[in-house]
Amino acid sequence: MDHQVIVLNGGSSSGKSGIARCLQAVLLPETWLTFGTDTLVDGLPAGLRGSGSGAGIGFGADGGVSVGEAFRALDEAWAAGIAAMARAGARVVVDEVFLGGPASQERWRRALDGLQVLWVGVRCAPEVAAGRETARGDRMAGMAAAQAEAVHQGVVYDIEVDTTHTESMECARIIAAHV
Repeated sequence: MDHQVIVLNGGSSSGKSGIARCLQAVLLPETWLTFGTDTLVDGLPAGLRGSGSGAGIGFGADGGVSVGEAFRALDEAWAAGIAAMARAGARVVVDEVFLGGPASQERWRRALDGLQVLWVGVRCAPEVAAGRETARGDRMAGMAAAQAEAVHQGVVYDIEVDTTHTESMECARIIAAHV
């Protein structure tokens, strides 16, 4: 199967971004673009990030994440845009956090309909992800532990990797073997 899109789903600080960068190297000479949910969040106007009006995306002191209608609409447009790039010939790695579990995966399935997609679960033990979160210093404390298992509940994958004790490059090689 000649995949056009690789969707990496995992909690915050699980290692998805590192795996995505390693996939770009492992999958050469093909060029793969990587886009993550962090890119979408970073692109939002300040009024839709943080606690704000509740229309955007909010991050609680306990690490919880809430999303409003404006964010949902932009997230739908984001997924459609990623799919359009893949349909136009770009190979894409999507670095995602399925906060809505199977509903999030279904949203992506609809957007990517007709494309060859490899669904990858990126797991990491909650305590290891929490340690990475602390070391990063750019995340709300508690987000990694809260998401570590929750984002996988009800989600169906073609392959899963676990970064608890496996480096990003090795995970990328495992994934590449299925591309």
